[in-house]
Order: sequence, then C-alpha cells, then structure tokens
Amino acid sequence: MTMKSKIETKLVQALAPEMLTVVDESHLHAGHAGHRPGGESHFRIRIVADAFEGKSRLERHRAINAILAEELSGGVHALAIQAYAPGEAAERS
Repeated sequence: MTMKSKIETKLVQALAPEMLTVVDESHLHAGHAGHRPGGESHFRIRIVADAFEGKSRLERHRAINAILAEELSGGVHALAIQAYAPGEAAERS
C-alpha cells in the first residue's frame, strides 16, 4: 500500500469526510530536507468533515497529525493541511 493510500484510509476511517484530496507533492521538494528518491515524503491534504465543526485551525491540524502519527514518524516529512467543516470550504477555495 502506498503512503498516499495509507493516509487516505486512515483519514476516511477516523473522520468520515465528505470530501478528501491527498496529493503527493514530493517532486516539488527535490533537494530539500526530508525528500527521498521515489517520493512519498511531502503531501497536501484538503479535507471537509463534520468533525471539524467548531474547531480552530490548530485543533483541526492536531487531530490530523494525531491520526497520522505513525506515518509522520515513519516517512512522511511534511503535510500541508487545509481542513474545513462543511460549508466553509466554498468560501476558502
């Protein structure tokens, strides 16, 4: 299973998002810290889930980091996170 698939599976199981996009952006970080040949080190996540209702940006990021703790300690160097509650995403596209 690819790292992207692991991330998608964990977020779907934990948050049941109504929208989830996970993009491997590792190729954009060639030569930077944490980059590995073959990628799967830098990801961008865009997610909309009921679980984020009433949560601050920091709380949302902490929740995602906790869900992906194993991946962050074992290969994922960086996550760019855009996390929204339903109804917010359209205003922040």
